[in-house]
Amino acid sequence: MPEPLRIESGELTGEEILDALRNGRRVVVEAELLGGTHELSLRHDGETYYCDTPTTLHKHPDEEGMLACIEKMGYGRVD
Repeated sequence: MPEPLRIESGELTGEEILDALRNGRRVVVEAELLGGTHELSLRHDGETYYCDTPTTLHKHPDEEGMLACIEKMGYGRVD
């Protein structure tokens, strides 16, 4: 299994994050959440996309849902 890709929130675009997920990599994002800096994990199991935050596990059935989550939460850079 490939090493996780570690990034800071806003370092990559949502599409760049999706590319890494499509290639089988887990993406660990350092983000400002809940008044502090936390790590969250984005992954894809071949069928479902997951966004595992310190408080909840979000599931998305398709790329569009995952991209919307990445953009809404500010994990990806908007160009």
